[in-house]
Amino acid sequence: MILKMKFKNIAYIALISGTAVSCGVQKYEQPVVKMPENFRNDSVVAEKNENIAKISYRDFFKDPVLVGLIDKAMVQNNNLLVAIKQIEFASLAYDQSKWGNVPILSAGANANITRSSDNSMGGMSAAQFGGKKYTENYTASVNLSWEADIWGKIKGRKEQALVEYLKTKEAANAVKTQVVAAVVQGYYNLLMLDTQLEITKSNLVYADNTLKFLAKQQELGLTTALAVQQQEIVKDQILKSVPAIESSVATQENALSVLTGSMPGKIERSAGLNNVQSPDKISAGIPVELLSYRPDIRTAELDVRKSAAAIHVAKVSMYPSLNITAQGGVNAFQLSQWFNIPGSLFGMVAGAIAQPILNGKQLKTQYEQSKVLADQAEIGFKQSVLKAVGEVSDALVQIQKLEEQQKIAEGLAMKSGEAVKKADLLFKYNSATYVEVIIAQTNKLQAELDLASLKTQRLNAITALYRSVGGGWQ
Repeated sequence: MILKMKFKNIAYIALISGTAVSCGVQKYEQPVVKMPENFRNDSVVAEKNENIAKISYRDFFKDPVLVGLIDKAMVQNNNLLVAIKQIEFASLAYDQSKWGNVPILSAGANANITRSSDNSMGGMSAAQFGGKKYTENYTASVNLSWEADIWGKIKGRKEQALVEYLKTKEAANAVKTQVVAAVVQGYYNLLMLDTQLEITKSNLVYADNTLKFLAKQQELGLTTALAVQQQEIVKDQILKSVPAIESSVATQENALSVLTGSMPGKIERSAGLNNVQSPDKISAGIPVELLSYRPDIRTAELDVRKSAAAIHVAKVSMYPSLNITAQGGVNAFQLSQWFNIPGSLFGMVAGAIAQPILNGKQLKTQYEQSKVLADQAEIGFKQSVLKAVGEVSDALVQIQKLEEQQKIAEGLAMKSGEAVKKADLLFKYNSATYVEVIIAQTNKLQAELDLASLKTQRLNAITALYRSVGGGWQ
């Protein structure tokens, strides 16, 4: 009874003091980051209240073949599957942390038979009082151990486990955005290569027709062998680029297959680069929305939240800990009396308070280190915000400038096509040299290839904007 009253007093004092101290423990607060009102170079933004990050990739990208590839990657991409498995792993760890406040309960049974020397104290005592040269001891017990979470240390560890679980979910979202962007850009690059191959083959046919015309003129003595030879060189240069482009097509198809979790193979596609529908509205929203949509920023903020819990755990580890243990069961020195109830019953309850005093300053050092790590986490969070704002701003200016370049390139392609027609006509009437014809052909080919490249770059810049504002994982 006295032990019970003392134990209650100890627990009561520890609980009151723990409540008083734990009220002052640092709690998590979201870091304050001063966000700009608008992104730099946001003139391409249609409506700031309609952020494209809110649009699913199925609605943002219009090509059904492309959407099908993304859907396949969402199911089969191996990097994404690994991230999902990491979520499962962290979920199990978080579920385990919920048991931190539950007492540890174990059961056991043992039998101990000891034969001591006849000349020893134990052997003489056993022979004198038990009439045997050996002693028996049989025990079956249930053991209970419980640490009272008076300072919130277990709760802090649970918070850390929860944050780790949430981080794995954000990591999976980040992988999704990366996979979506990689598939889209790979698909657009494939369409660009298709267009470049088509342009090259078309120009090859034109170069071949010009070569035949020059060869005929040579037969008639209207031009020189040098003109024919120069045109053969032009034709061969164009012909040489065909297998190079075809190789790039196969390589890009293989890369897309790997992204979608498939063996390398041909990618079926129905649309061409000139048929790709750009999104109706390209809106980056406002910078503060990045805090909600960017998975990497959300992960960085979770690191700050975890560091706050780590500070709490490190601090309360320096406080006294209250442990309660209990044991009960049956015990007998003879097997026949083992389960003789209630005579063989025994029980014990104990409470202990342990206070770290001198441990090489390890706990204090861990506490100070946790504060340093918290500062690092906050700096990392702010840096991730800066990086995200920079990426969005870069994508916006790229879209704007690529649109300007594309308009100029379209004009160049049109003019170069007209120049080729004029050069042909003038050459037939001996008003232009074969050199002018070759230059016109070369300019036309380069202008058309550049236009295809610029169209792809603009589409990829739109995709980069979609990823940088946090789109793709919804």
